[in-house]
Amino acid sequence: MILHMDMDAFYTSVEQIDHPELKGKCVIVGGTSNRGVVATANYEARKFGVHSAMPIYQARQKCPHAVFLKPRFQRYSEVSSKVISVLESFSPLVEQVSIDEAFVDITGCGSIYGSPENIGTKVKQKVWDTVHLTCSVGIAPLKFLAKIASDLKKPDGLTYIGPEQVEAFIHTLPIRKISGVGAHTGDQLERLGIHTLGDVRRYSEKQLINRLGKYGTRLHELASGIDRSHVSGDRPVKSVSSEETLSADTFDTELLKKILLKHSEDVGRELRKQGLKAQTIVLKIKYSDFIQKTRQAKLDRLTNSSEIIYRQSVKLLEDFPLPKAVRLIGVGASGLFSENEPVQLCLFPQPDNGAGKWEKLDQAVDSISEKFGRDVIKKAVLKKDE
Repeated sequence: MILHMDMDAFYTSVEQIDHPELKGKCVIVGGTSNRGVVATANYEARKFGVHSAMPIYQARQKCPHAVFLKPRFQRYSEVSSKVISVLESFSPLVEQVSIDEAFVDITGCGSIYGSPENIGTKVKQKVWDTVHLTCSVGIAPLKFLAKIASDLKKPDGLTYIGPEQVEAFIHTLPIRKISGVGAHTGDQLERLGIHTLGDVRRYSEKQLINRLGKYGTRLHELASGIDRSHVSGDRPVKSVSSEETLSADTFDTELLKKILLKHSEDVGRELRKQGLKAQTIVLKIKYSDFIQKTRQAKLDRLTNSSEIIYRQSVKLLEDFPLPKAVRLIGVGASGLFSENEPVQLCLFPQPDNGAGKWEKLDQAVDSISEKFGRDVIKKAVLKKDE
């Protein structure tokens, strides 16, 4: 039995807890500039048609009286950690899939906490008692159904699909509710007369593969009530990134380098926090016409040093063509390894170019920031004019 927990309008809910004067108001997190996008809109704002990923300028048109806020990811991460700790108090098998949602395998927990519905109720209450936020919970024998169930009675909902209900639920489940069925795949399926997951059964696995490739097998299994995915409490982090939409399009490479420094520090800090080192640095640029490009470089030596990440991202930027002004820039790290994981050494090791010293310096700065606050020490070039 799998439980899926999804926090309700998470970012805006945290803001309303921290700022009670926002209660009852339309709140939109995503930034104050019209050039950004909506990260989260609370339910009051959603009534006006505002939704995640909508450009801020459109959100302002639909809901001009809303309060627009810049995201505070560090704060959201702190609250998220408390919520995950609540889930871990019910089961050791917890798989966090994003900052505001997670799966919990509650198989065998009945003797301690009661029926699945009782467990869901207790999870919701304990989350509320811990962080004073509501969440929606879905419980089902299959992982994909648990996720769908958590979305059925938002906000503050609880939906339980028992084993005896799975067949009927699958039969009527709209096909576009299935993860992996986007607009293109949905159109393909509907042209075949497939409008619900139950309709998939009219086609053989081979026919579905011919139409959808490997996803045809996945869809065929789901329609048959088979979900081979399981809750993994050991979900590896594949990449860490940080990016920014600029307040104005620019060709100014010096300004872009300054922005890269800030985001390189964020990426390095997150790598060190998670005990990871990166093999590849990725530069992301979105031009003024919204065309997006990326470049990447493989490092000679694994690192979680903000300075090394910055230096490599600058090299990538200097080789990056800028035929049009830049709207967004970001840096990422991939090819991640645990700091304690053994790696293959080079027969002829390359000089570290001071990387070891930079890593030690970063660790010292992290310790100071943890004790006295993140903004107590920073590079002079990032210090705002007073």
